[in-house]
Amino acid sequence: MDTVGMSLRERKKLRTRQALVDTALRRFTEQGFDATTLDDLCAEVEVSKRTFFRYFTSKEDVAMAPIHDMWEAFLVVLEADERTDGTLLELLADAMLAAVVAMPDDGWTERLELTRHLAAVTPSMNAHGLQFCHRTTRTAIDLLRERYGFAENDLRVRLAVDLGVAAQHCALEQWVFRPGPAGRDDLLARLREAYAAIPGVVTLGLERKG
Repeated sequence: MDTVGMSLRERKKLRTRQALVDTALRRFTEQGFDATTLDDLCAEVEVSKRTFFRYFTSKEDVAMAPIHDMWEAFLVVLEADERTDGTLLELLADAMLAAVVAMPDDGWTERLELTRHLAAVTPSMNAHGLQFCHRTTRTAIDLLRERYGFAENDLRVRLAVDLGVAAQHCALEQWVFRPGPAGRDDLLARLREAYAAIPGVVTLGLERKG
């Protein structure tokens, strides 16, 4: 994240938040999510629980921060993009790609990978992520309906957003469980591939084998 123009207080808050995320992901990975308490986490970062709750609502919330940050950036980009041509899917794809590009260079992809691995084996994290995704989806739909005048009962808006979310999940899963190392450029490539595959979904035919 670009800290140019931030006050000393804002930079300190950002460092504290990042320390909580980094420490949580390391401890959850090494010790296990359930075996790590908030007391353990706060003690290592040297903050109180009261300070912790200024930034996060729970252990699940801090563990999912890399993904949450990406989706929040997606909403910021989506709100700022007021194009009036092209397709809704193109708008959604461009917003997600821009959100990934906007993520900080200080190890965000590594944190994202840790988060996804932890979520795959931690039901409470996965459930928390689904709830957050639902709220983000709802916000995106409301924004699009208000800006472009889509009717409340126009299912195409909800389906377009859901397809975009599904493409993001597919790309992220392929990226996380890939063979060998990869970085942000590979994630962007997988996102482009997933979004490009969406139009072919509705025309995908069936062929019986044998």
